[in-house]
Amino acid sequence: MCWVTVILALVPQVMGLKGAIQSWLNHQQEVLVRRSQYRLEKVLHRIEVLEGLLTVHLNVDKVIKIIRTKDKPKEELMKEFSLTEIQAEAILNMRLRSLNKLQEIELKGEHDELSKERDTLEKLIKSEARQWTVIKKQIKELQETFGPKTDLGKRRTKIGKALEPVDVDAIEEAMIEKEPITVICSSKGWVKAMKGHDIAQKGIKYKDGDRGKFVIEAQTTDKILVFGSNGRFYTIGGDELPPGRGFGEPLRLLVNLPNDADIVDMEVYKPGEKLLVAADDGRGFIVKMEDVLAQTKNGKQILNVSGKVEAKISKPIGEGHDHIAVIGRNRKMIVFALEEVPEMGKGRGVILQRYKDGGLADFKTFKWDDGLSYKYGSGETLVEDLNPWVGNRAQAGRMPPNGFPKSNKFG
Repeated sequence: MCWVTVILALVPQVMGLKGAIQSWLNHQQEVLVRRSQYRLEKVLHRIEVLEGLLTVHLNVDKVIKIIRTKDKPKEELMKEFSLTEIQAEAILNMRLRSLNKLQEIELKGEHDELSKERDTLEKLIKSEARQWTVIKKQIKELQETFGPKTDLGKRRTKIGKALEPVDVDAIEEAMIEKEPITVICSSKGWVKAMKGHDIAQKGIKYKDGDRGKFVIEAQTTDKILVFGSNGRFYTIGGDELPPGRGFGEPLRLLVNLPNDADIVDMEVYKPGEKLLVAADDGRGFIVKMEDVLAQTKNGKQILNVSGKVEAKISKPIGEGHDHIAVIGRNRKMIVFALEEVPEMGKGRGVILQRYKDGGLADFKTFKWDDGLSYKYGSGETLVEDLNPWVGNRAQAGRMPPNGFPKSNKFG
C-alpha cells in the first residue's frame, strides 16, 4: 500500500503495472544515489577532521604553544602544519590535554574504517550495476520483513464470497410499465411514440413539407438505436419518447445529433443480434448491437467517416444469412459470402464494392438457399440464378437483373 502511495505522489499519470513498478525502481535508485552522496560528504568531512587530529598527536607540544602564544592561532596552525580551515577549527575546539596514546589508536581505527566506506561509496555512486545489486538486497529484506508469510505482511482481511452482480438495466426496466408503442420518425427528424401497434399509415400526421421515414413497432421498455450520417449511434429509451399527439418533437432535443448530420437508420435494440454498417464510399463492417449502445446523449462513434464521406446504411443481419448483395449508384451489383466482411467494434471497415464513379446505393443480406429478392412494383421478384453476380468482396460487379428498381434499392 505504501509503495502505491509513493508512486501516485511521484508519477501523476496513468500507467500499467509494469510501468508503475519500473517507476518505483527508478525512484529507489535515485534515492540510493542521493543518500550515498550525502553520506560520502559526511565521511569525507570526518576523514579530513581525523587527519588534522592525527597531526596534533605528532606535534602536540608545538600545537599547544601556538595556541597559547599566538594572536591568530588558527592561521598559524594552518600555515605551520599545512592544515585546512576545517582541521584547524577542529583542533582549536578540542581539549588537547586529553589526548593520549589510546585515543590516537581509536582515531586511526576510525580513519581506516571511514576510508574503506569512502571507497565503497565512491564505487557505488559511479557504478549503476552496483546500485541495482544494493536495491535487490533491499527488496529482499523488505520481502523478509513484510512478505505474505510474515507476521507484518500476512493478510488481515478475510476474502468472502463475491456478491451477485446487480443488473441495473433490469432494475430500470422493471420500474417502467411495459406497453406497446409505435415509434414514428419523419424525414426532417421529428419523432414521437403512439400507443399500440398496427397503426394505419394514413392516420399519421406530419408537418407541411415533411413525410414519414421510419415507423417501428416497439415497447416502452425497449431501447431505440438511432444511426446518424456522422457514423455515431445514439440510444433512446422507449419511455423517453414524446407522446403521439401532434407532430412530436425534434430528435435533436433527445440526443446531440449535429445539425449537419442526418438520420440514417432507426432500429429496436435486440441483444445478440448484429448490424452491417456502411458508408457511401462502399466501406463497411459487421458490429454487435451490444457494441453500439450509447450511455450519453453524445452517442457512440462506430463507423469512422471523414471529409465528404458519410455513413449511408445500417441494417440488421437476419438469422442464418450467409451472403450479401451490394449495389452502387453506378447501377452495378456484386454478390459475395458474408464471411468476407469482418466483425469490428468500430473503424472504417473494409471495401464492400469498388467504384470509379458514384458510391454505395444499397445492400441486402440473405440466405443463399432462399435466394435474393427485391421489390418489383407492389410485390417482390426472386432472382433464380445469382451466379452471374457472384464474386469477391471489393469487386466492381455488373449490371443488375432486368427489372431491378431504378432507385437502386432492394426494397
